[in-house]
Amino acid sequence: MPQPLDALAVRTWCSLALDALGREREEIDAINVYPVADGDTGTNLYLTVESAATAVEAVFAAYETGSDAPALADTVRAMAHGALIGARGNSGTILAQLLRGTAEVLGEGGGAAGALLRAAESAHRAVAHPVEGTILSVASAAARAAGGSPPGDDAAAVAAAYAAARRALEETPGQLGVLGRAGVVDAGGQGLVAVLGALAEAVTGEAPVRPAARARPNVATAAAAQGCAGGGPAFEVIYLLEAGDDAVARLRARLDTLGDSLVVVGGDGLWNVHVHVDDAGAAVEAAVEAGRPYRIRITHFATARHPQARERVQRAVVAVVPGEGLAGLCAESGATTVLARPGEPPASGELVEAIRRAHAREVVLLPNDTALRHTAAAAAEQARNEGVRVALIPTRSAVQGIAALAVHEPGRRFDEDVVAMTSAAGATRYGELAVAERQSFTSAGVCQAGDVLGLIEGDVAVIGADLAATAATVLDRMLSAGGELVTLVLPEDAPPELGERLEAHVRAGHLAVDTVIYHGGAGAPLLVGVE
Repeated sequence: MPQPLDALAVRTWCSLALDALGREREEIDAINVYPVADGDTGTNLYLTVESAATAVEAVFAAYETGSDAPALADTVRAMAHGALIGARGNSGTILAQLLRGTAEVLGEGGGAAGALLRAAESAHRAVAHPVEGTILSVASAAARAAGGSPPGDDAAAVAAAYAAARRALEETPGQLGVLGRAGVVDAGGQGLVAVLGALAEAVTGEAPVRPAARARPNVATAAAAQGCAGGGPAFEVIYLLEAGDDAVARLRARLDTLGDSLVVVGGDGLWNVHVHVDDAGAAVEAAVEAGRPYRIRITHFATARHPQARERVQRAVVAVVPGEGLAGLCAESGATTVLARPGEPPASGELVEAIRRAHAREVVLLPNDTALRHTAAAAAEQARNEGVRVALIPTRSAVQGIAALAVHEPGRRFDEDVVAMTSAAGATRYGELAVAERQSFTSAGVCQAGDVLGLIEGDVAVIGADLAATAATVLDRMLSAGGELVTLVLPEDAPPELGERLEAHVRAGHLAVDTVIYHGGAGAPLLVGVE
């Protein structure tokens, strides 16, 4: 029985779409050959919709049980925002813009046909160089079919859109050569068909007839069909950006010269930027010039563009990092990174997804936080059940992770590499500075709100009033037991003279000790490592 396209229908749509992508995730991953044969399109679409669905559930949770329900405009706005901040990968970012376009029309009181048309048009504009035979072609076909339905009949519009999207998907191998050579349909397009099928079911009340699962392609053949025996950008860079329209227009032009697969979605001051580049640092620097980037994700494609792209690499490192700058540093060292935002530690599912993304037979997992011990253990166990050999090194700070990554040698036997990395991490004493939020009792005495706390190995060792002076005291105490190398990790907005002052302090009091300074930490005013 048809249902009105209201807030409850949108909630149902998100739930059904998440279920559908959960069922098809592995199949979609398996046929992913464009724009990069990295086998994660299904996963990226699932995570994007999961973020949208979570945002919608949060809106409903704010209302009392019973007849009360949120307004449609509030619900679709939450859906679009959730998809925007949670978008992953090329197809996930495009899907976020499709949902945003849909939300714009539905939130203004428009119907499904107009919403699907706005979605397709805005998604095309978001992609720097649209290509036929992709998710964009499927979206356009769905929008055209919906527009031919009787005015005001949302059920007819979404049913027509779903049917047309299925037909358009089957045509993608003839529109894009890489798909035809690999013998697959477009992975992003198949994900969109699943999302539109969920929309049709939410509005019409009838579950759509879903096509049978497709035979999986030969992965080496699929990757070779991409024509990617060499060349192509090495990194995928994704970040959220707070910036104005003019600055984003300049950013688009700049990123378009740096790489390919450029997609910029969003609006109203918040954007999600996706690009494939060789120089990940330049892509991030361009964002800093445009506004305030955060939630930066840098993924090294590694062998994704090699003819054996879908073959697992032998070994990889997955590291949790507390800041965008460290994410770039670790990615350039070959690690797959997971960003831990202040107050938002990654869940075990996010760590598992990163292990899958690393696509290796053997993975060294660096949680870099004592609080993530159980989360990382759960992720490692799940990955082992999926056939990946995982070694969890219980690093308790990012500086221990940096030390472990510095001695990582993929050519060594796995056990020997793990032992060397564990030894390097264990030989690194760690400390950090924090600012007290309230009066409290600590192991160093009573602190007041605003005091600078110097922590060593997790315990408060120093209470001070000045950041630099407290840091110097922490360094002296840590070096009293000896050391050869001091590692300092400062946030991007740290006073420029702080690092220089601390380096000079170490040099003056400990002549044989070297100092290395990294910028890009987050959460703590300073991280300290002593090896």
